[in-house]
Order: sequence, then C-alpha cells, then structure tokens
Amino acid sequence: MATKNQTNDFTKAIENFFTTTPLDMSAFGDIAKNTAEFNSKLSQIALEAAEQNAELTSAWTKETLVKLEELTKVQKDPADYAKAVSDFTAEQAQTSPEHVAAFAEVAKKTQMETVELLMAGGKDLQAKATAATTKKAS
Repeated sequence: MATKNQTNDFTKAIENFFTTTPLDMSAFGDIAKNTAEFNSKLSQIALEAAEQNAELTSAWTKETLVKLEELTKVQKDPADYAKAVSDFTAEQAQTSPEHVAAFAEVAKKTQMETVELLMAGGKDLQAKATAATTKKAS
C-alpha cells in the first residue's frame, strides 16, 4: 500500500516528466480526430449492411407469409393438403438460395468496403510516419 509521501513523489515525478519533456500535444488531438473519423466511416459501413440485411429479411418474411397464407387455406380434398405442403416446400427450396445469395452480396460488399477503408487508413498512416521521420531527420 502506497503512503501519502510515495503518492506525492510519484505525482511530482509525472509532473516533472511532462514539464521537462517536449511533447507535441497537437499529435494527440490529430490521433483522436483521425480515430473518430475512421470509426465513423467503419460504423457507416456496418449500419448500411445492417439496414440492407433488415430489408432483405423483411422482404423474405413477407414473401413467406404470403405463401403460408396459401398453405393454410381450407382444402376440399385431403390430398390437396399434401400438395399444398409439397408446393410450399418446393417454393421455399427454390427461393431460399436466391435470398441467401442476396445476403452474401451484402456481406461481400461490406467486406470490400471495410478492406478498402483499412487499406486507405494504412496508406495514410504510412504517409504520416514517413513525413514525420523526414521532418525529424531534417
């Protein structure tokens, strides 16, 4: 457990470090600004993908509900129930891959936009590091 004197000594040492060490505090502001901009762009990509997925899900659900309505209608002949179930199942088997492919396209687009954002960020960091190194060497 630290005593009050040890705490004061540590605080004084930290204060001394920051007063005697030349620091460019604007760099910290730039880091915060760049991080906020990057996070905003990344969030926008994620939100756009979520919105597209919600739209796809809603459309698929509505389509399925319409087909379920047909399935639940009263049939004249008991054999017609089997046909209705068979038709419903066949339609679902036929349309499901199309819906899954639409979700895959959203995922692919999201992945590409994310990779592009990360690559642009990496290039920007590299350029800034090169500029900082060149500036220090001059």
